[in-house]
Amino acid sequence: MLQTPYYLIDKSHLLANMEKIAWLREASGAKALLALKCFSTWGVFDFMRDYMDGTTSSSLYELRLGREKFGKETHAYSVGWADHEIDEAVSYADKIIFNSLGQLDRFAPRAASIPMGLRLNPRFSTSGFDLADPARPFSRLGEWDLPRLEQALDRISGVMIHYNCENSDFDLFSQQLTRIETEFGPFLKKLNWISLGGGIHFTGPGYPLDKLADRLKSFADTLGVQVYLEPGEASITKSTTLEVSVLDIIDNGKKVAIVDSSIEAHMLDLLIYRETAKLPQQGDHEYQIAGKTCLAGDIFGDARFEKPLEIGDHISIDDAAGYTMVKKNWFNGVKMPAIAIRELDGTIRLQRDFGYDDFAAALS
Repeated sequence: MLQTPYYLIDKSHLLANMEKIAWLREASGAKALLALKCFSTWGVFDFMRDYMDGTTSSSLYELRLGREKFGKETHAYSVGWADHEIDEAVSYADKIIFNSLGQLDRFAPRAASIPMGLRLNPRFSTSGFDLADPARPFSRLGEWDLPRLEQALDRISGVMIHYNCENSDFDLFSQQLTRIETEFGPFLKKLNWISLGGGIHFTGPGYPLDKLADRLKSFADTLGVQVYLEPGEASITKSTTLEVSVLDIIDNGKKVAIVDSSIEAHMLDLLIYRETAKLPQQGDHEYQIAGKTCLAGDIFGDARFEKPLEIGDHISIDDAAGYTMVKKNWFNGVKMPAIAIRELDGTIRLQRDFGYDDFAAALS
């Protein structure tokens, strides 16, 4: 048994997502790039690369990681490239995507050796969170004015349009894609490639993959472009758990189990969006599962169990990969979870452990 806390990536669960992605690529002609902002645990990249076309990034370090650890096609995007980054970024990238016409004007001469693109903001999205809405008022994410976009046509070969967020509604996706075709179609037909970004939850249960494949193929054929998808959460959903152990049980009018982990340090995205973790919900014994930091609101959520919890009991928190492992931190000096991988034959191997030296090195 590994010492908790640790993230456990189950390759059999990961495989189910990879097979759906591979089928969609084949049926639609679209290419799929892993969105490293969501998941960058390169210990399973050798497994994932057989099913995907490459990676897309949001920074110089993600870009380099994608090139060195995943390989294949590597897209470089950043909200803002710096002067001291651009040459190194171009050296790693197969395509570079600028967030604004200003960035394109500034760096196009230094990036002219590879295909360049712009981020196009359609001014709508499926996000239910203002924090994550790329179409929010005064959004800094991308260009939307057609005359400005037309100014870039002699320098760009494609655009990236990221407007979906946990969108499991195919009909909504299709309707919004039609809106993009209607509003930007004449401009898009002058391009070679279009990335539709991530946030399409097509590996979820019951999603009509066949309809998605047909719609993507129709979009590509109508505009005469290569379509890219950037699945992040869709690549790794339901593949990983956070394994924790009970350290103490408190009854203050509600039974609270304190575990050797922290939502703030190890599943920060849930705390940011005020969501609860996916905890066991079977049985009559209810507990609030809380982290061990000094933050009063360090609470994973409420869970139910078949029998009363005891000190040392093990709890699995589901769906703990997307936007969690990339945001883990050392708050309170709480030990960062190790990373373990369950192979297809059921064996578990420790990929990486973290200790005091890692904590200290991150601070000075």
